[in-house]
Amino acid sequence: MNAPLRVLVVDDARLARQELRTLLSTLPWVACIGEADDVPAAREAIARLRPDVVLLDVQMPSGSGFDVLDGLDAVPPVVFVTAYDAYAVRAFQANALDYLVKPVEAPRLQEALQRALDRRVLPDAGAERSLLGVHDQVFLRDGDRCWFVAVAEISRIVVDGNYARLWFGDQNALLGRSLSALEARLPPALFFRANRNTLVNLHMVRAVEPSIGDGYDLVLSNGSHVEVSRRQARELRERMAL
Repeated sequence: MNAPLRVLVVDDARLARQELRTLLSTLPWVACIGEADDVPAAREAIARLRPDVVLLDVQMPSGSGFDVLDGLDAVPPVVFVTAYDAYAVRAFQANALDYLVKPVEAPRLQEALQRALDRRVLPDAGAERSLLGVHDQVFLRDGDRCWFVAVAEISRIVVDGNYARLWFGDQNALLGRSLSALEARLPPALFFRANRNTLVNLHMVRAVEPSIGDGYDLVLSNGSHVEVSRRQARELRERMAL
């Protein structure tokens, strides 16, 4: 028998949390593993419980649902739940799993959770919890824009002042962490330190061209180029069996 879908409920209103728990209790393949009523409690619960999906209120006195996600090392799939339909565009720009408007209707909730169940990737029991997996998501915010990005979708990460800029598809966003801190969390089989300022996703490399000083120039699938320093060239050859 498949493990139940583990759901965390985040809403500042007690009655709203109770209503969601009542609806969840009618779904035998769902387990409500906890609830939180503000931003700090939600962040703590996500890190501690590692839910399969979060039912996340957008507007709370202590901050927004986006504030909950901002700064998490990895974010689970999210279904936004709110009384304010104006947030729908922003939520879907962030690639939320779904968006439910209060009062939540049972069929819509079931539809959203079924989507979460269909997309669930069970964690590798042998994987180190400190490392992000290729299917884990990071939450990125740049001004009013925000995204959920799977680790495997990140093409490169570049030093930007005291922080790091992540590139995914044809877009990029600043993350408030150093390159070294990110490197320590990313899967080492996937990401390679091309030079002192750049990490590159080796699965995104489409061509390797010789460069000056016995280095290399990597051509990524999005057409961008990454320089491999002479110092790192030997490791690249070993990693890619050149």
